[in-house]
Amino acid sequence: MSSQPFTWTEHLKAQEEAQGFAQHCRAVETNLPQSLQEPKLSTELRCAFQQSLIYWLHPSLPWLQLFPRIGADRKIVGKASPWSQDEDLQQVLLSDWSVSFTSLYNLLKAKLCPYFYVCTYQFTVLFRAAGLAGSDVITAVISPTTRGLREAMRNEGIEFSLPLVEESKKGTNSLEVGNSMEEPAPSDDDDDDDGFSWLEEMGVQDKVKKPDAISIKLRKDNHEVQMDHKPQSLALVKGTNTFTLLNFLINCKSLVAVAGPQAGLPPTLLSPVAFRGGTMQTLKARSINAKARVRLAYENIFSLEIVGPVMPHSLHALTMLLKAAQRGAFSGVFYTHEPTAVFNTDLGGETVHKDLPMSGLHPKTLDQLSQPPTLKKSSIRFLEMKDYAYTWKS
Repeated sequence: MSSQPFTWTEHLKAQEEAQGFAQHCRAVETNLPQSLQEPKLSTELRCAFQQSLIYWLHPSLPWLQLFPRIGADRKIVGKASPWSQDEDLQQVLLSDWSVSFTSLYNLLKAKLCPYFYVCTYQFTVLFRAAGLAGSDVITAVISPTTRGLREAMRNEGIEFSLPLVEESKKGTNSLEVGNSMEEPAPSDDDDDDDGFSWLEEMGVQDKVKKPDAISIKLRKDNHEVQMDHKPQSLALVKGTNTFTLLNFLINCKSLVAVAGPQAGLPPTLLSPVAFRGGTMQTLKARSINAKARVRLAYENIFSLEIVGPVMPHSLHALTMLLKAAQRGAFSGVFYTHEPTAVFNTDLGGETVHKDLPMSGLHPKTLDQLSQPPTLKKSSIRFLEMKDYAYTWKS
């Protein structure tokens, strides 16, 4: 929203639209002055706006909404899906998807793609290039996960960590140490013994069996299951293990739904750059003019609505354009796909400077994404700029 109109986003000329597409494909940087007096007359601004709306998608099925995939059944049900009962067609779609997925990973490894998403009907995976989010190696974060998925990954030899679970354990241990500096923390076995000591005093210990290894394992398994589908189930895969994860996902039979509206439909791939089998798409933009009552009078309020999978690079590019076009004063409300908010978790790294000039992102955007996340498990819900200074709420 802004007190200045968004007319510069409306009715792009064919030449401006074409130039925006070309700028995206050639990764052209646009550097605007701090303020534009006549935004509507700025061809450079309008072309850059078109450029900022572009993303790449696979598969491309125009009659289906392919993002988000988690909880999308009600939006897909009733739509034509000829592959749902045709196994041969399903294999063709999955084979084509595997080629696109591998293409994206190769681009990421070559530092020609900064990041991409794999969106399944159960979970989302974010692959990041080395140098992003404070990591000097390729990383992949998966959320939400289940015990079954984690066990399958372990069986495939994929090494991963659960950052939020480890962080919670550290916090608990620190609290225990703070409460009792002298007494060592008891082991699990000690806990089990202490739990039955009072029975011995009553003389009934022989009649009650102590928990054996199986029951202890069941208790731990129950604890592991309790975090399924929750943010704390976030799994982190690093380095060469991400390649093993790639092969695991390609061959994972449970990756694709076998029943329901999404049956046979491969996961959605989202990327900021072109890849083999990817289709160029644009976010939908619409400007709205309204009047709002301020004290005793009505004032014009202008808003710009952006709909679609708004990825981090697009958001940053749009804010840079708004800064110049709206004269350093605007505000924005964001509706995050909740299962992905946890991707803002700090993975314990520091800002790493890697050579990613060919990744297709503006240098300022790349610099922002290179820094370790600071939002933890939340995301930005509200952003405001006043006098060219940002404030935000998560």
